[in-house]
Amino acid sequence: MKPTQPGPSIVRFACGLWFAVVAALFGGCSQEAINLQSPEDDFDLLESNVKLVGDYAVADGIHPVKIHGVALVTQLNGTGSDPTDTDYRRLLISEMQTRGVAQPNQLLASPTTAMVMVTGFLRPGIRKGDHFDVMVDCQDDDATSGLRGGWLMETRLKQMIRTRDEVLRDGNTLALTQGWLLVDPRVDEDDDPNAVRRARILGGAVSTQSRELSLVIRESYKSTGRSAAIGKAINARFVVYNQGVQEGVANPKTNKAIELAVHPRYENNLARYVAVVRSIAVRETAVERASRMRLLERQLLDPITSARAALQLEAIGNKGVDILQKGLASTNQEVRFYSAEALAYLDEKSAAAPLAEIAHEEPAFRAYALTALSAMKDVVAYEQLRKLLGVTSAETRYGAFRALWTWDPQDPLVRGEGLSGRFSHHLLDVGGPPMIHLTGSFRPEVVLFGRQHRLVTPVKLQAGKSIDIVGDGDTLTISKYVPEQPVERREIANDVDQLIRAVAELDGDYGGIVQMLFEAKTKKALLSRLEVDALPRTDRVFRRESVPTGTDDFGDASTEAGDDTESTRPARRRGVASPTPELFGAAGEDENSPRRAAKSSSEGDIAEETE
Repeated sequence: MKPTQPGPSIVRFACGLWFAVVAALFGGCSQEAINLQSPEDDFDLLESNVKLVGDYAVADGIHPVKIHGVALVTQLNGTGSDPTDTDYRRLLISEMQTRGVAQPNQLLASPTTAMVMVTGFLRPGIRKGDHFDVMVDCQDDDATSGLRGGWLMETRLKQMIRTRDEVLRDGNTLALTQGWLLVDPRVDEDDDPNAVRRARILGGAVSTQSRELSLVIRESYKSTGRSAAIGKAINARFVVYNQGVQEGVANPKTNKAIELAVHPRYENNLARYVAVVRSIAVRETAVERASRMRLLERQLLDPITSARAALQLEAIGNKGVDILQKGLASTNQEVRFYSAEALAYLDEKSAAAPLAEIAHEEPAFRAYALTALSAMKDVVAYEQLRKLLGVTSAETRYGAFRALWTWDPQDPLVRGEGLSGRFSHHLLDVGGPPMIHLTGSFRPEVVLFGRQHRLVTPVKLQAGKSIDIVGDGDTLTISKYVPEQPVERREIANDVDQLIRAVAELDGDYGGIVQMLFEAKTKKALLSRLEVDALPRTDRVFRRESVPTGTDDFGDASTEAGDDTESTRPARRRGVASPTPELFGAAGEDENSPRRAAKSSSEGDIAEETE
């Protein structure tokens, strides 16, 4: 007997039911189907089953590497000392002998020299030849009274360890450093005598090798096939050009390791790059992607899940732009920010104006927004950053300058010029109140916002050990005194830009310039605002917009009964959910850095800078 075949009516009914189900899941009826459930349950029931790179692999090489050196500081003004006999002294003497220094013990005994410890951090993704800061400290039992005006002799920086038998060992040279020391000009020696025994060399170390980034596949997932599939998925999203040849950023090396080149757009936001790479789908059909994108759209428009959804849409690439544009139109600032940030890394010019507005108005998002603008290559981002140079906020102005300099260091607006071979000097013809910005990290740099900077006279100032400035009326006289040499003098108009140039002509260093400007400010002789490292910060919190009562601060239904509070209430303060960029802070920053000293907000504060 032949099996009974279904009749045409049954077939038509089955097909109709099938297409109805498909339409409900993937077509225009999906929203109605979703809305049958309560909003609180949607995200639990409709999470995508598509596996992302982050489900299989973790990043390696994303932490800073601490390196050290024992070094000799020279040219101190009688504040040095003869170090005690320790492993470090013996290591320094050995190094000096290797370099052909005659009578090293006699040199160490001079009050013009000091033995110091040098510490630096190789940031993730650093390339051979890149520069970074180093910290210089005297040992606790050292008699050196100060490091102002000192010069650090060339030093090899390595990883150092002590063996079980207390023998000091070091490894290969990872960086070289030398240069003029900068002691924080804001420190009070009376309050902290050790403050002048600490210093930095801004951008004074050079990496001798590159640090590679990689993905490591979790033990339970490792296989050659999966490694290849992950590499293929990443390379479908990100490519770089090597000597004009296009190639993918991922290179599967083994069944558990994948080398990962850094895409240029993320050079100042490595954490975001890793997050985006880990948000790439490994294997996904067109139907699965369409379904996931509808889910991501709903998640993007909810501030609770907006940050994660924006990263996944950024990982999808250009096909995610339309949904991110919808987020850009949201009335919720949080949704608008996360959408604009993702669009910026996709180089969509529609992101520029919203990011500039957010950078100006919301301190918590400022560092992230400015970094995203610096990653764009569209001229509209340049114009928005340029407008921010003239606002009142010091950190917004300088943050915009740093972003523009990163955008194109050779742009005439921000290029500046090197003075005396020791620091970079920038005179910006922009609006806004007159402001002078100095750096205590990154690189020695003076930025004058506006052209009108004058001193109140009469005044007497110093720029280092041998340069004096006397101001009288509309004239400034700069004199350099060196024993057994004729006095050198310059007479200039009462103008800070000309003053800085004249001091540099007389071989003044960056530390002397910083000392001079702070002394002028202390004597109330400097009319312009003076700032050091007025950097947008990534440790701020913001107050999420009001949420309905009956929900907790994560948007979930409250279990409290009889809640008779107002219809809306403010949510708690929250941190920014985006990965932290590196544009305004160095990895491994030490606790005594000027930037760390500037961080004074507590957990309970919404940090606002003083305008």
